[in-house]
Amino acid sequence: MQGTVASFDAQTRTGVLLLDDGTELAFPARAFDASGLRLLRLGQRLRVEIGSDGGVVRVTFPTMA
Repeated sequence: MQGTVASFDAQTRTGVLLLDDGTELAFPARAFDASGLRLLRLGQRLRVEIGSDGGVVRVTFPTMA
């Protein structure tokens, strides 16, 4: 699944993605920390990994494995 960064708070490392169907999906700091990324900018495309509980596990650039 992919989405576009709608908001990102660098201090809390949390944010909201806008999915292709228009749904907003919040991601927690642990999902950002798992990505290895340092910063996100509004409008960036991200790949979203969802866990078995339905929560966001990791967000990465689409080109990252």
